[in-house]
Amino acid sequence: MAPSRSTEGDRNHTSVAMFVLLGLSDDKELQLILFPIFLGIYLVTLIWNLGLIILIRMDSHLHTPMYFFFSFLSFIDICYSSSVTPRMLSDFLKVEQTISFIACATQYFVGSWMGLSECCLLAVMAYDRCVAIGSPLQYSAIMAPDFCQRMVAWAFGSGFLGSLVQTVPCFHLNFCGPNIIQHFFCDIPQVISLSCSNPFISQMIVFLTAIFFGLGSFLVILLSYGFIAVSILKISSIKGSVKAFNTCSSHVAAVTLFYGAGLSVYLPPSSSHPKKQDKVLSMFYVILIPMLNPLIYSLRNKEIKEALKRASKRATHLSQ
Repeated sequence: MAPSRSTEGDRNHTSVAMFVLLGLSDDKELQLILFPIFLGIYLVTLIWNLGLIILIRMDSHLHTPMYFFFSFLSFIDICYSSSVTPRMLSDFLKVEQTISFIACATQYFVGSWMGLSECCLLAVMAYDRCVAIGSPLQYSAIMAPDFCQRMVAWAFGSGFLGSLVQTVPCFHLNFCGPNIIQHFFCDIPQVISLSCSNPFISQMIVFLTAIFFGLGSFLVILLSYGFIAVSILKISSIKGSVKAFNTCSSHVAAVTLFYGAGLSVYLPPSSSHPKKQDKVLSMFYVILIPMLNPLIYSLRNKEIKEALKRASKRATHLSQ
């Protein structure tokens, strides 16, 4: 589609109506091999995360703040993966991997909203574990259902505003030259680099948002685990210390994956590693982590395993 022409003051410029996504690879044979692999990953992501949400909703033993937050983390992972993977799968089967300007903005907005919300929710979950270990007798009073709901609403609301603040200025830039995005989804650094107007303000907004959400939530997590470490050291029995640590192990693993991959993708300058490596790191961050999170929270979790046994017993009784 040819770019449309518009007028701004006394100066004519062309406005890009479509972007071209280069995708993971331009090798058609490789794309046909990758299609069933990523389709399988996406289906597993949906099944595991939906299964965890349904299990938590159905089993009364899991109606606690920790699992309440788990269910929303699974919801975020579903939305995050769905903002990128279906489009990527369809592009594997297309000759021209084009995306409209509005669809590109929408894809980034949803993905950014979910990513920033996950930063906030991981901080909320760290605070929840801090209260559970540091103040076990007051835990039920502090982490009341209304308070937990407000915390989740704050996480999603903050993520929404953060994403809106980034997306609107970026996609109000002038795009009049090249329209090829060297990625498999609309990531904002690649989109901004295509602008023919001064991107400094947009770049600063993206940078400040990343600092506020990424670094801010990470500091809350570190502070929470500092208090948790002090509380664990005060426990006299080794068994009690191990039990307290085990309640945090899944969250620590999820935080390590999320922030480790995120820093690898967004912290280094875009010129510091090749485009192919950047795509691989982004693929792990956007596609694989949403699949791994429910596995991390389920594998070593006795309550989840017991809930699965109860659910399977109920299903067996119903089928007889």
